Amino acid sequence: MPRYALKIEYDGTPFQGWQRQAPGQPSVQAALEAALARLQPGEHTVAAAGRTDAGVHATGQVAHCDLDREWDTFRLAGAINAWLRPDPVAVLAVARVADDFHARFSARERRYLFRLVTRRAPVTHDRGRVWQLPQPLDAGLMRQGAAHLIGKHDFTTFRAALCQAASPVKTLDEIAIETRDYPEGQEIRFTLRARSFLHNQVRSIIGTLAQVGAGHWPPERVAEALAARDRAACGPVCPPQGLYLAGVGYPQDPFGG
Repeated sequence: MPRYALKIEYDGTPFQGWQRQAPGQPSVQAALEAALARLQPGEHTVAAAGRTDAGVHATGQVAHCDLDREWDTFRLAGAINAWLRPDPVAVLAVARVADDFHARFSARERRYLFRLVTRRAPVTHDRGRVWQLPQPLDAGLMRQGAAHLIGKHDFTTFRAALCQAASPVKTLDEIAIETRDYPEGQEIRFTLRARSFLHNQVRSIIGTLAQVGAGHWPPERVAEALAARDRAACGPVCPPQGLYLAGVGYPQDPFGG
């Protein structure tokens, strides 16, 4: 059976996450599998590079599926998108890949974006797509705190209690923090890059750095929290609305980018 890689974006607001749930609990995976079933009757399994949580979005999720015949990739993307309506999920690109390609296990890098807006007036157009705080944050202090997390560490402090990863040791390759100033406030964008992440690792890190930016923590306390290897040493875990799976890297880009 030919295998296809799908590049996908979605608004995670109405879903209980990527992974298929119990009946009546909407998920991105279930929406895609239902769309594929309209093209090829029968059961389908779509495997993704990352299992995003409830409320988390994606602009560059990658998944793969097997179909019973060869498709023109452009036509396949259009057909899947037609059957996805009205769910807020879109297939941006489709590529024919080798039978041993696996969206999750073949991946060499994941990149997450987190959007944080600081302003007093409620957000309207970005409601459900950013984390909003009323007070300004010091990006310079947050960069100092983030520097302690770069590299290979035991991230137990920044790991959800129910995380199923075999080891808490991960290598965080990058945390970039950029700011965009507006008359009403500021948007802060965090980009985190690693081969893989622990459950809630990104949201735990962002919530902790927000404590630094607000002046509640000195930057050095991030290093102390990391060294503690204790979930209780973590700052507050931020909500999911500002988090996006922004990209997945492979030894060879299946989409030719």
